[in-house]
Amino acid sequence: MRMLAERSIDELGVIGKADPHGRARAVRSVTVNIAESPLSWLRSRAMVSARQFEAGERLRGDYERAQLAPRVTMRWEPTPAARGRRAADAPLDPTDSQLAAKQRFDAAIAGAGPGLADILWRVVCAGEGVAVAEKSLGWPVRSGKLVLGLALDRVADHYGLP
Repeated sequence: MRMLAERSIDELGVIGKADPHGRARAVRSVTVNIAESPLSWLRSRAMVSARQFEAGERLRGDYERAQLAPRVTMRWEPTPAARGRRAADAPLDPTDSQLAAKQRFDAAIAGAGPGLADILWRVVCAGEGVAVAEKSLGWPVRSGKLVLGLALDRVADHYGLP
């Protein structure tokens, strides 16, 4: 799916900021696909291998099937008719496929390791850009791609990808 939008950037790639003297920098615009995931962006520029991309897509698929993302709207699923006090307090049971996806996701994240799981989740599942993830984790600039590559290699090993 392509959702194209115009974004203004300066010569350093910074979006619409002023210089220290308060003057606006020279700005140009680029067309970006805002529906593209950070992982597919990295793949289209040969920054991750096909094996790493497949591992990331499997992990994201399990994340979405398990419905682990926070909800931003009201739940519209029909609730069962509650009879009595205990039935009203009982939560809905998740489906078997949802539980299996959660188990696969947890196993893959554990397979990546504790030092690599944070960048993996942020870029692959939450859809953050690598630069944003680096900044929020307090990492040096340009370290995220290397660490993400290691994490994706471990997840690919976990999934048994060739």
